[in-house]
Amino acid sequence: MAVLLIKNGYVYDPINGVDGERMDIAVKDGKIVEDVDEREARVIDASGMVVMPGGVDIHAHIAGAEVNAGRLLRPEDHVKDVEPRTAITRAGVGYSIPSTFTTGYRYTRMGYTTVMNPSMPPLEARHTHEELSDTPIIDKASYPLLGDSWFVLEFLSKDMIEECAAFVAWMMWATRGYAIKIVNPGGLETWGFGGNVRDLNDEVPHFGITPREIVRGLCKVNKLLNLPHTIHVHTNNLGVPGNCETTLKTLMCVEDLAEDGERAIHITHCQFSAFLGDDWATMESGAPLIARYMNRHSHATIDMGQVIFTDTTTMTADGPFQYGLHLLSGNKWINHDVETETSSGIVPFRYRRTSRVHATQWCIAQELALLIEDPWKIYLTTDHPNGGPFTSYPRIVSWLMSVKAREEELKRMNRRAVKRSVLPTIDREYSLYEIAVITRAGPARALGLENKGHLGVGADADIAVYPLNPEEVDPSRDYKLVRRAFSRAAYTIKSGEIVAKDGEIVKAPDGKTYWVDVKVPEDLWEAVKSEIAEVWEDYYTVRFSNYPLTDHYLKISSPITRQARM
Repeated sequence: MAVLLIKNGYVYDPINGVDGERMDIAVKDGKIVEDVDEREARVIDASGMVVMPGGVDIHAHIAGAEVNAGRLLRPEDHVKDVEPRTAITRAGVGYSIPSTFTTGYRYTRMGYTTVMNPSMPPLEARHTHEELSDTPIIDKASYPLLGDSWFVLEFLSKDMIEECAAFVAWMMWATRGYAIKIVNPGGLETWGFGGNVRDLNDEVPHFGITPREIVRGLCKVNKLLNLPHTIHVHTNNLGVPGNCETTLKTLMCVEDLAEDGERAIHITHCQFSAFLGDDWATMESGAPLIARYMNRHSHATIDMGQVIFTDTTTMTADGPFQYGLHLLSGNKWINHDVETETSSGIVPFRYRRTSRVHATQWCIAQELALLIEDPWKIYLTTDHPNGGPFTSYPRIVSWLMSVKAREEELKRMNRRAVKRSVLPTIDREYSLYEIAVITRAGPARALGLENKGHLGVGADADIAVYPLNPEEVDPSRDYKLVRRAFSRAAYTIKSGEIVAKDGEIVKAPDGKTYWVDVKVPEDLWEAVKSEIAEVWEDYYTVRFSNYPLTDHYLKISSPITRQARM
C-alpha cells in the first residue's frame, strides 16, 4: 500500500481534540501512523486547506429492495441526472436514488468514506448486500428491521429478554447486520391488519404488547448483546402533527436503562418527529422542546433529517405513513409487506418553499442542530433520500456555519412559517470543528466504529482534504465557498489510497462491509433455535437452514465480534 504524508494542513480531529492546528498526517499500510520517511512517501501539500477524517453517514437509504423498487418506480429520476463513464468510473443514473456505482462516487467526491444503510428487511438481506457490495469505495453496514418481527414480538410479550437477545444475535449473524432498527414500533405489524398505533401504550393486535414495551425490550436486548450502536429508532407517529409528544415519551421511556452516562437510544431523522399542533393548519415546530430535553439528558443521540427544497423519493419501512403520504400528495405509491418481519412504502415527493408545512420542516432541522448545545448529540443527515439527496450535505454545512446563508434561504420561504419559527432569532454559527463532529467524529463514536472518524495513530486512513483556507475564508460571509469546498474534496483518501482528486474519481476500490458477530451462550441459543425451527416452516417461504447469508454476498466481510453480557 502507498505511503503518504499530508503536510501543513489545518487539521480538525475532534476525537483527539485537534482544532485547526497546522500539522502533518502520516499514512502507511492503510492506517494513520506516527511518522513516515518523507523520502519514501508521496507528499500531499495541504497548505491552505482543511484536513478532516473521512465523512461518516449514520443514516442513508442507499441499497436494498426498497431502494431498487424506488429506482423502478421513477424513470424520471434517472433521466435528469446522468453520471458519465470515464476511464476509471462506470456510467450511472439517478438524482434522488442514484445507482450503486454512482452512489459510491458521489459520496467519495464529498470526502465521505463510511455510510450506514439503515433499513434492511432481514428476509431481503441478500439483495441488500449484493447492492452494498456493488457500491464502490465506501465502507458500509446495514441495520436489520427487528421492531416488528413476529419472533421478537413473541419473546418480548412473554418477557423472555434473554431468549429475544439470542434470536437477535442470530439475526445479526444470519443477515450480516450491524444494529437493531426499530420503525414505528408495533405499527408495522398493526398495518398488516389495516391499522396503526398512535400511542406508546396502544396494544399491538394478537401479541398483547405495546410500542413502549417493544422499545424498552429491544433496548435491554441491545445492552445484553453489547452491540456497538444503540437501538436506532424511527418513532411512532412520524410525519403527523403533534408527534413531538410521542418523541419525548420515547426518549423518556428508556432513561432508566442508561447506566453511567452511556447512550441508550438514537432517534433518527428527528425533524420528521418534531411537530407540534393538532392538524396541518396548526402544525409548528417542536424543535425547542426536543432540544431542551436533549440539553438536559445524556442517554440519547439524534440525527437531523434535514429537508431540501427539491424533488425526491420518500421510502421507509413505515407502511402506514407512506400510505398517508400517498393520500396527501396524490402521487404514485408502492406498498410492500415482508412476510413476518416488516412493511415498506415508496412515494415520490417534492418539498416546496411556498408550502408552510415544508418551510416549517426545513426550519425544524436547523433549529434542532442549532439549539442542541452539544454537537456530539446530533448528526447531519437528510434521511437520504426522504428529506432530499445526500449530495445536499454541503448546502446544509453552509447553512449551519452562516447566519447569512440561512437568512438568504428564509427570504425565499413561506412567510407564515418563518414568522412562527425561532430560527431567525438564532445567531449561532457552527465552527469547522463542530462540523467535523456532526459529520465524522460524532457518528463514528455513536456507531462504535473505533477506527473511523478520527486521525489518531492506528485509525483507518480515511481522510478528506478540502480546498478551504480557514485563515482567509470567513464561513459566515463566504458560505458559497464553504459549500463549493465540501462538494468537491481536493483529496479523498480511502484506506490509505487516493481515490478522488479535485472532485474526480481516480481509483475505485471495493469497500468493506461491517457486521456484528455476537457470541451468546450455546445452550441458550440451542433452546431458542429449537423453538424457532418448529414454527419457522409454517410462516416463512425460506427454510430455516437456508435463511442465513454466506460471506460470498459480501465482497470484503469485516465482522466485529462482541461477547454477550449473559
